[in-house]
Amino acid sequence: MKMNKQKGMTFIGLVLVIAAVVFLSTIGMKVVPAYIEFSGVKKAIQRIANDDNFNAMSKKEIANAFDKAASASYVTVIKGSDLIVEKGDTGNVVKAQYQVTLPIVANASILLDFNASSAKK
Repeated sequence: MKMNKQKGMTFIGLVLVIAAVVFLSTIGMKVVPAYIEFSGVKKAIQRIANDDNFNAMSKKEIANAFDKAASASYVTVIKGSDLIVEKGDTGNVVKAQYQVTLPIVANASILLDFNASSAKK
């Protein structure tokens, strides 16, 4: 008599797969908004850098322009006063460097480092 082997996933295997999917989904739901906001920071910096008067702007003017552009993109994690403005070979260079700490569960967190610059690459 021939025995058929069982095919398919066990209940414990199914529970482990579901737990992994839930865990990764939870992390994704917390991390994705931070990257969306970072995209808004990059767009605001590029909008300022594409201004015709960009190289003649002072740090205060750049900060004010960033705050206006950032409010349109709902950026709250960084302000214009937090920007680093340097004089480069071709004019002003604006940099934004910041960290976001996202709590996951209990005392576990994720730390995300973000860097954006107006320098052409």
